[in-house]
Amino acid sequence: MGYQKNISTNDRKHVGDATLALNGKDVSLPVYAGTLGPDVIDIGTLYKASGTFTFDQGFMSTASCESKITFIDGEKGILLHRGYAIEDLARHCSFLEVAFLLLHGELPTTEELATYDNTITHHTMLHEQLQYFFRGFRRDAHPMAIMVGVVGALSAFYHDSLDMQDPAQRLVCCDRLIAKMPTIAAMTYRYSRGLPFVYPKNKLGYTENFLHMMFSMPTDDFEINPVIAKALDRIFILHADHEQNASTSTVRLAASTGANPFACISSGITALWGPSHGGANEAVLKMLDRIGHKDNIRAFVEKVKNRDEKLMGFGHRVYKNHDPRATVLRESAHEVLGQLGVNDPFLDMAMEMERIALEDEFFIERKLFPNVDFYSGIILRAMNIPTSMFTVLFALARTTGWVAQWLEMIDDPRFKIGRPRQLYTGYPHRPFPRER
Repeated sequence: MGYQKNISTNDRKHVGDATLALNGKDVSLPVYAGTLGPDVIDIGTLYKASGTFTFDQGFMSTASCESKITFIDGEKGILLHRGYAIEDLARHCSFLEVAFLLLHGELPTTEELATYDNTITHHTMLHEQLQYFFRGFRRDAHPMAIMVGVVGALSAFYHDSLDMQDPAQRLVCCDRLIAKMPTIAAMTYRYSRGLPFVYPKNKLGYTENFLHMMFSMPTDDFEINPVIAKALDRIFILHADHEQNASTSTVRLAASTGANPFACISSGITALWGPSHGGANEAVLKMLDRIGHKDNIRAFVEKVKNRDEKLMGFGHRVYKNHDPRATVLRESAHEVLGQLGVNDPFLDMAMEMERIALEDEFFIERKLFPNVDFYSGIILRAMNIPTSMFTVLFALARTTGWVAQWLEMIDDPRFKIGRPRQLYTGYPHRPFPRER
């Protein structure tokens, strides 16, 4: 395959053509460059020109869309949202500022943020009849099962924002989803505990409101700890979007069919539920629980080397360097546990495991660095949030990225219904048996 570059000045730059020699003839395929990252070979005409597909199991080398939202350089440990480094956003912005940035492309002015905050605040209430929907679930239902059902059911209650041809309705739908996810998440927790639902308060900020709905009781006054609120807001920021991961790709694939946005986000929640995706921070705590004490870590690490145990919270499919989100969360973990006066043996084990792994050639050679899940579970545990709710909080935060990606796709006049191909390895055509 040959590749000749020639730079142009378009948004998606045509930088040359790749020539594929196949079955005795040459197939020319355009090569495009984005703002950052590797160039891409457009294979859209390959089948028509050659009668062949490409094969890329797990889509490790395939760009499924064109996007201006998030950029990741896994080799260098870089994560950008609309060009801004995640470390800067997490340290200097609120979650709603990042949500506005993802949706609208720029950080909000003071006036824009006030308007956006007001809009989100006045969409936090749920239709009262949705309470009956909650009560149809068993008390021991997993919170993610409830989230999938309730979010998908929103389309039955909010018919006035389902016309996807109307840009105004599309934005209303995005705002509703971002606003209502904390309410749904808190109700999911309260229902599982047999506690009364708590209504949102308009005077509270986004994250403070969630904590209020999660933990306040009608019998007592509830004071929100600013340390917890700040740390949780930062966790939301760090989980807001992460390019074309499994759940985001699921949302985009569902959206390509014209499905309503509530159904699309519900499909994303379903994909996020998997332990290899959104459930990884819960798996970290289960691993630490199995280890039991930091004195047992070296023996556990040896089992990891021998492939007798799986190390959770280290390494990442995309990052081949430090996860930049983990660097920020490591600071938060020490800050939260220090200010709350929490003496958590899990954190001691986590720090010891990090130290041993980062000094061990086995992990260094494989670039197995701590990822965001390694620390987020520790912080959520310190906040008294049960492990069954960890992925729910992930879904709450990631909804912002999902709706931004969904909106970008719907606004793109070139989008097509997703239809991956396959390499068939089953039986060829065979005669049906006359006697069975």
